[in-house]
Amino acid sequence: MSATQPVRYPDARNRSVMTRRAWTLVGLNVLIPGSAQVLAGDRRLGRFGLGATLVLWTLAVLLGLVAIVRREWILTLATNSWALGAGVLVLAFYAVLWVILTLDTLRLVRFVKVAPGARAPLALLSLVVLGALVGGSAFAGTRAVSAIGVLQTVFGGGATFADPIDGRYNILLLGGDAGPDRDGLRPDSTSVVSIDAETGESVIFGIPRDLLDAPFPADSPMAALYPNGYGYDDVCNVDVCQFNSIYTEVEVNSPELYPDAAAQGSSPGIEATRDAAEGVTGLTIPYYVLIDMEGFSQLIDALGGVDVTVTERVPIIFDLDDDGNLTGDGEWIEPGRHHFNGYYALWYARARHGTSDYDRMARQKQIEEAMLVQMDPANVLLHFNEVAAAGADVVRTDIPSSLLGHLVELGLRAKQLAEPVTTVDFVPPDWSPEYPDFAAIQAQVQSLVGPPPTESPAPQG
Repeated sequence: MSATQPVRYPDARNRSVMTRRAWTLVGLNVLIPGSAQVLAGDRRLGRFGLGATLVLWTLAVLLGLVAIVRREWILTLATNSWALGAGVLVLAFYAVLWVILTLDTLRLVRFVKVAPGARAPLALLSLVVLGALVGGSAFAGTRAVSAIGVLQTVFGGGATFADPIDGRYNILLLGGDAGPDRDGLRPDSTSVVSIDAETGESVIFGIPRDLLDAPFPADSPMAALYPNGYGYDDVCNVDVCQFNSIYTEVEVNSPELYPDAAAQGSSPGIEATRDAAEGVTGLTIPYYVLIDMEGFSQLIDALGGVDVTVTERVPIIFDLDDDGNLTGDGEWIEPGRHHFNGYYALWYARARHGTSDYDRMARQKQIEEAMLVQMDPANVLLHFNEVAAAGADVVRTDIPSSLLGHLVELGLRAKQLAEPVTTVDFVPPDWSPEYPDFAAIQAQVQSLVGPPPTESPAPQG
């Protein structure tokens, strides 16, 4: 019997045979988990392990093919909390199965019958491969659990999936500032991002915080209060009647204007600001993203910092005297190339003294662009838990998770374009926030995101 089936019935007295058998079993366990048990151990366990291995291989091949043919489907699965939860269970199942099969294989090896010089290498190979498999499963599982937490926290709003409008997704991007020296959160920067639903090409329209007389769509609750635009003739319900005051006025003084905002994953202040952004640009804006600048520093630290080129000195940590001059202990961010951690990046983006609001808008865009460079897939995956934890504190949105996969796919497509992003800020000297020409603003918007003009039919001759 041992001559015809040396793996299952070896000559235990022959160390050479037992050593070759041991390497065979360990190699089979590494390459085809379950096959060692089929040949030399519990065939029921082996068949189960072998079947599970073949199922895993089949799934991997199918997912690989889908990733090549329909990458967006894979991205949709990767941004679906139910799919991620199922993935965590699958990883846990295979991790336990690999442990059982590896330990059982080491039992089948019968180390006391193996040549002494081969015992340590056999055990080391088995444990290293097992550690890599289980460790990889644990790594992927923890990232999946973190992703589930972010999806449920950040993308758990009440908004529903909306088809693109005129072939584009329009998103209101708010940069909120809720620092310790601020009373509540205020949107210090407002942009509208319009993304082509096919190519991912994007246009970002920057709306200055001091824009006056912002109009509202006819169906907005704010249109009845401000038929001539917000703050027309300096009339509003807060001290300063400019664009970024809309959020505060409605959020604090008139939340009843938008009673369904919370149920839709938004807030009255955000909804009023969205209406104003629609009135300014002429676009319909189904979604918003609010980024808290104070928590932004956590996200930058999670990514390992950002590289920024500073062109002018920026003061930080100083106090101001009665005449508005810098006083006390402080420091300067000097011109040159800097690698900022979250603390200095936040100061660079928020610093006010000696600079205009438009300078601040430009610096904030610098930080945002530097972050995009840092957010390459390898860096995000390496620091995923930290990025996910920071992201849950930094971002609020009503973008449904069902749209995430498509937006990620569009982002990947956009990186292949020569100019993936066009930026237009409606600020001086080209645009006047004090005396805005909204017809000209909307014409500029349409020239960049509107449908292509229809060609006139050729004359009949």
